[in-house]
Amino acid sequence: MKQYPNICPPQREGYGLTPVSPLIRTEMQTGRARQRRHFTATPTMASVRWRLSDSEAMLFEAWFRDVLVDGYHWFECPLKTPETPDGLRAYAARFTDIYDGPKLVSGSISLWDFTATLELRERPIIDPGWAEILPEYILLADIFDIAMNREWPRHGDGS
Repeated sequence: MKQYPNICPPQREGYGLTPVSPLIRTEMQTGRARQRRHFTATPTMASVRWRLSDSEAMLFEAWFRDVLVDGYHWFECPLKTPETPDGLRAYAARFTDIYDGPKLVSGSISLWDFTATLELRERPIIDPGWAEILPEYILLADIFDIAMNREWPRHGDGS
């Protein structure tokens, strides 16, 4: 899979995730509706923005054109999601259309903004079953990790 160039991560401003609905809804003549799960795996749309220098902007546009073949190919993109509270994780993504930009940043002579919508191949969500079996583990994971690392004996040191 193609790799996102190590230019800079997407900006925080304007960044958001929108899952595609896995449901299908049929309106009945009685006014009620029948709703059911249509798909078990749906993509998530990510609104992203990059603020790049002149040289980074040139590289970004060339990478989009040459490496992704004008956005056709999937690539690994590092993104921040609720599933990754401590950093970024690489997600399989592709552009839904060409990016918007470059737009010169107000008050700057060499910074450019690019915005785009990326389609993530999978929803950035924890594995099935955890919310039903151990919801406390999800909510208290940071405390659990601290306790395990402090209290659990190290392997092989006899403690």
